[in-house]
Amino acid sequence: MKRREYDRATSGQVGPKIIPIIQEIPKEQAVTFIQQYHYSKVMPRLNKFFLGFFMEGRLSGVVALGWGTQPLQTIRKLFPLHVLKTTDYIEIGKMCFLPGCNNTQYFGSLVISQMVKWLKANTRYLYLYTLADGIMGKCGYVYQASNFHYVGSFTTSVYRDSLTGEKIHPRSARILLEENAAFDGVARRYWLTFSYCQYKGIEKINGRMFRYLYPLTKSGRRILQSYPEYQGLAYPKDKDLCFTMRSAPGTYVPIPQPQFNKEVCQFNVQRY
Repeated sequence: MKRREYDRATSGQVGPKIIPIIQEIPKEQAVTFIQQYHYSKVMPRLNKFFLGFFMEGRLSGVVALGWGTQPLQTIRKLFPLHVLKTTDYIEIGKMCFLPGCNNTQYFGSLVISQMVKWLKANTRYLYLYTLADGIMGKCGYVYQASNFHYVGSFTTSVYRDSLTGEKIHPRSARILLEENAAFDGVARRYWLTFSYCQYKGIEKINGRMFRYLYPLTKSGRRILQSYPEYQGLAYPKDKDLCFTMRSAPGTYVPIPQPQFNKEVCQFNVQRY
């Protein structure tokens, strides 16, 4: 299928707005931009498209589209009464903008609008799926402004180096898990234990992830409407954020929103 590029559209904003031009860009260019401007330097492993958004010829935003760590389980869990596949949806893995664009109240919505049009023109996916990272204090306001459907939340965990403030994604903790298993004399660990974390100076923090869906086709919209549990859910707000930290084995206590140092990459080392 030949892909079409969009360069102009109506933004829905009052007054004239410069609409970003969207085009696919090389992986290396996208990763360099994301490494510089995204709050998390850890890239998803399953990527399908790298989209660049240009304002007056300057790369001003990048979106990586692909899938998370469990692509089939994600779509099956969302729609248990339908036999959907990974080819039925695409996920926003990373989205970031230049600081000057990030501080506006409209650039994110313009990017999403252009991206949705591009996906409808160039792919056959039923849904655009994304997560708002509540641990980072994000409720998904840009998705709410773009008329995504909110489809619930779940609790997730990350680790933090208590000395450096580095956020350690569980996916980046493989070597730590191997060391933890050897530390405890067992074959394998799936989560870092409390005693090992105390020894290493690592904190385990829980927060919420908020799920959002945007139907890209009439068929996708009909399927979504057939699930009453997703209809009329109130959008999450700042009051819905919650954070806890492990204080003992199996015990968590409330904490303020955690802060992370995104410049430290001792544990989150990737090869691209």
